[in-house]
Order: sequence, then structure tokens, then C-alpha cells
Amino acid sequence: VEQNVEGSSRGLVQGLGRQVEVRPHFISQEEERAFLEELEPGLKRKRYQFDHWDDAIHGYRETERGTWGSVCEGLLRRVKSVAFPEGSPLLGPVHVLDLDKAGYIKPHIDSVKFCGSTIAGLSLLSDSVMRLVKEDDADQWLDVLLPRYSLYILSGATYQRGLSAHPCVRMTDHELGEGDDNEVYRVSPTTPTPPRRSPRVDDHCHRCGEVGHFARDCLAAAPKPRSLPRS
Repeated sequence: VEQNVEGSSRGLVQGLGRQVEVRPHFISQEEERAFLEELEPGLKRKRYQFDHWDDAIHGYRETERGTWGSVCEGLLRRVKSVAFPEGSPLLGPVHVLDLDKAGYIKPHIDSVKFCGSTIAGLSLLSDSVMRLVKEDDADQWLDVLLPRYSLYILSGATYQRGLSAHPCVRMTDHELGEGDDNEVYRVSPTTPTPPRRSPRVDDHCHRCGEVGHFARDCLAAAPKPRSLPRS
């Protein structure tokens, strides 16, 4: 993994082996195409969001998927066989995150409930950089190159993490708990045409959690009227 990692110290990079693994060329161009053919019909109906509900991601679309065609299903079995202990349960469906060209994941601590003890991610369409920073010591950091077609595996680490398509990234420590998580990172190579500003059924408000309107139009976030003083 060292050839894919730069860090604040040589010792930190050398000690990373048991926590981070990057497998370049884990998937083929044909397998990537199979993923995109399954994901594009749903993703293209969504607009890129710039107001994530917990402010962890900027410029993204996302979805979750539990069933796949034969090519993708076989690939995900291969991911499971190399990333997770035999017989370990996975936490729900595969999480798919599509980043805009200018999108990135901000420094955050992953939820123990939703991330589990191991995270495995596939990088599609573009190279990216993931930065890991010690939560209690920001001077200790690692930049992990995630080449297109690669698989990365994080296990038992205590780092905040972030992701960007650019060398300058945002990131820092997460504490992983029970269970395991699959992720697919797709970095869009071009900035899409801005969507029409009209709510649709699949638009999700990241202020109140409801669908059908944007966060800027959320009544739950509107300031309450102030009562006038009695004369």
C-alpha cells in the first residue's frame, strides 16, 4: 500500500499496512461499464446536492442498491471475499456515491451504526485522493491515492476521512464498530448542466428529511414570527 500513500511521517506510512489496503486494477473497464449501465438510469434523475443533511458531502448524488445484475453481483462477491472475514454480515445494501467534478467529502467521523468494522470502496470513472487524519492529532495525516478501477479497504482504523478528485483534499478520524459496509465511489468527469429548479418526487430535503422540496424551501427551517410587545 505504501506506493499509494504519502504521510506526515515514514513511520505512520509503514504502520498503515494493517488498517488500509489499496488494490489497483481490481475491476476491469467492462465491469465498470456494467456498474454504470445499472446505476445511470436512477442517478440521472437526481440533481447534484450541495447541502448534505449533516454537511459531510459537497456536490454529490447518492443511492443505495441491494440487487444487481450477474456481472456486478459476481464482482461484489469478489469484493466481499477479499475485504470481509468469511461469514461476516454486511450492513444493508451497497451505498453508491456520485461526486460532481467539483465535489468532495468533508472531514467527518463515520457513524459506527452505519459503517461497521470494515469499509470497502470501489473507485469508478476517475482517480481520487482520500485523506486520513488522526482525530486527536491533526499533524498526523495520510493521503491515500485511489486510482480508477481500484478497491480500497479500511479496517479497524481510528481516523477521520474525506475524499476529493483533487490533490488538495479535506479529511480526518473515524471509529468503526460491528458489521461491514460496501461503498462505490463514482467521480463524475464533467460538471453537468444545472437542473431546473423545480421540486420532484425524488428530491430530498436535508433539513427536515422530507421529499418533494429543496432545503432552501423548507418551512421547518423558516424563522418563527416574532411577537410584538404589548403596549
